Amino acid sequence: MPDPRLISTETAYAGRLFNVSLDTIEMDGGVIAYRETIRHPGAVAMVPVTAEGNLLLVTQYRHAAGRRLLELPAGTLEAGEAPLAAVSRELQEEVGHRPGKIEPLGGFFVAPGYTTEFIHLFVCTELEPSTLDADDDEDIEVETLTPGEAIAALESGEICDAKSVIGILRWVRQVESRNR
Repeated sequence: MPDPRLISTETAYAGRLFNVSLDTIEMDGGVIAYRETIRHPGAVAMVPVTAEGNLLLVTQYRHAAGRRLLELPAGTLEAGEAPLAAVSRELQEEVGHRPGKIEPLGGFFVAPGYTTEFIHLFVCTELEPSTLDADDDEDIEVETLTPGEAIAALESGEICDAKSVIGILRWVRQVESRNR
């Protein structure tokens, strides 16, 4: 089956972090369809692992969720920024450490039905204290959890955002496969 053909696109909203477009597409068989798409530059999420094997997570207020969430540190890619550069920048801004070693954990589309956002996942180890100024609108607290505490927080629903659930579970699988 051929991919739909884009007939037109119109920017309905141009924001600071993303744009929203209204697209008209022609589906197979000539059916005309309309799609609203959030155009996002992409992001990175990190699983920072201390020398003791603990994870550094953050709590921060998430307006769309209406509460503070316990999450992996993450951030939006800046224009033209490579994911690896964003990892180092964001980790220093959010948890006050620079990674000595960065390993990819894959990535995923957040919700491909309506957004282009793709999150690149990385494990960060050999952490060294190093801070960069956080964004003015961020209110972040760093929390240290053992792997068991992180899994328990997933199972209880305390950790409930997709990037954190996926990142932690992929990291656990990676550790398990290395220990076989």
